[in-house]
Amino acid sequence: MSDDRWTEGPEVSSNKAAPMAGAPGDDAETLRERQRLAQLEMMDHWIGGVLTEQRRTRRWKLFFRLMLLTVVLATLFTSLYSVFWDTSGTAVPAQRHLGIVEVNGVIASDAPANAERIIKGLNRAWDSESAAAVVLHINSPGGSPVQSQRIYAEIMRLREQGDKPIIAVIEDLGASGAYYIAAAADEIFASPASLVGSIGVIYAGFGFEEAIENIGVERRVLTAGDNKAFLDPFQPLDGDAEVFWQGVLTQTHHQFMADVRAGRGEQLSDSPEIFSGLIWNGEQSVELGLVDQLGSLEQVARAKVGDTHWEDYTPSLDPFERLTRRFTQVVAEVLGVRSSSTPLRF
Repeated sequence: MSDDRWTEGPEVSSNKAAPMAGAPGDDAETLRERQRLAQLEMMDHWIGGVLTEQRRTRRWKLFFRLMLLTVVLATLFTSLYSVFWDTSGTAVPAQRHLGIVEVNGVIASDAPANAERIIKGLNRAWDSESAAAVVLHINSPGGSPVQSQRIYAEIMRLREQGDKPIIAVIEDLGASGAYYIAAAADEIFASPASLVGSIGVIYAGFGFEEAIENIGVERRVLTAGDNKAFLDPFQPLDGDAEVFWQGVLTQTHHQFMADVRAGRGEQLSDSPEIFSGLIWNGEQSVELGLVDQLGSLEQVARAKVGDTHWEDYTPSLDPFERLTRRFTQVVAEVLGVRSSSTPLRF
């Protein structure tokens, strides 16, 4: 056995302090050494914890500083882009062309296909002297009734001036709110396999009242106003509330039908199925008067300007806005959340 008093007796653990009590027969000096060793171990663990916490704090500070730097650089890039590189709508080509405005994706206030952006593009193309026609290039399933109505109203306002034709060209899909917009155009073109129509209004929800009862959850809702929570998914759908909400849907549907009739005029068929919410392909749509002719964007360009030349007048999306919107979409997909600015959809 070694005579070294530092290793005499049980080995001191590196994970916990050594015992304060000495072994039988230890003299006073050995006991004091053991106590001092235990204190040193405790001090070592305490210092280690402090250092670990400091390193963690420094890492978080570095992370937030990098995030702040990223935001500042993105904002700076956006400003420089808008000043030096974003020339959309500023350079007007001399050659006669089609003035294209893209209506792509869901029509909503928080989507690229929002009323403000599309209306701005419409007016840019309309004011361009070398644009032979304004073309709404549509590939959309529809969306917000309000956004669709705003775009429809602006097209009708421009159409009444009569300076140049406004044409809607439907690609894969021109349904619901997207057809609402197209109906305001002077002419509508679609491919034979394009999907057109779906003239209706929809509200969709779920009822969870039995689910929360089964898992023992008590729903607590306080309102000021008897009908403030009339569409609460955790309460049974009241008969009067259902009748009221159906009235809202029906009246909005009548607005949709009236505007389609006003836009399409005598071209529209008398078939009652047109306003039933059904959707048709391009060939069927011509027969029903929903579409004037079968044709592509290239064919329209050749007919109007004699060449496949067009310019995109749709305002460019802010790069930082695109980044944040994409980030929001990814987060929503991960969380399984579907955002909507309105409970009604065309």
